[in-house]
Amino acid sequence: MPGITLGDTVPNLEVETTHGKFKLHDHFADSWTVLFSHPGDFTPVCTTELGAMAKYAHEFEKRGVKLLGLSCDDVQSHKDWIKDIEAFALGSKVKYPIIADPNKEIIPQLNMIDPIENGPSRALHIVGPDSKIKLSFLYPSTTGRNMDEVLRALDSLLMASKHNNKIATPVNWKPHEPVVISPAVSDEEAKKMFPQGFKTADLPSKKGYLRHTEVS
Repeated sequence: MPGITLGDTVPNLEVETTHGKFKLHDHFADSWTVLFSHPGDFTPVCTTELGAMAKYAHEFEKRGVKLLGLSCDDVQSHKDWIKDIEAFALGSKVKYPIIADPNKEIIPQLNMIDPIENGPSRALHIVGPDSKIKLSFLYPSTTGRNMDEVLRALDSLLMASKHNNKIATPVNWKPHEPVVISPAVSDEEAKKMFPQGFKTADLPSKKGYLRHTEVS
């Protein structure tokens, strides 16, 4: 799929949003950001998703993470749509900005295109304070996002970053569960880095590569 992808720097576009104009890099500069796109305003799946983002906003705030939406209509349309979103979300307020892209010029620059429908997609990038993409999800128009999985993946990225990517999170990992130590870390290094100890799985290959440890 062409366009920016994992590890790439998001272009420093000036965007018009429901919170005014700003440059993307200025917005990303001091924290992680969840950037999520939608094909258009007043559409059923998107309305449920933005409502869920509003409900989950406190979870992102606890982690010091910003939310930034994008939809392919103008700012006034977004502001009108927000009334529906908040009504559906039963009192949760949309406090995050939503980028306007009525001419569909921003969407391709952010690689948020649905290759099947050849148009705007239901995409999500997690962007680091360095303005680089750390994780991307791309969903078809028929499938809404799972906000618990977005949070879980975000927690994994934050945990790995905190430990200089010397650890990784295994399948179905959730916060407070054991992590695995990177194969790039020797056992001697691991003993120094993880004084709490680690457990090496006894596997037929005897290669000792699967090591679990507890971190916070």
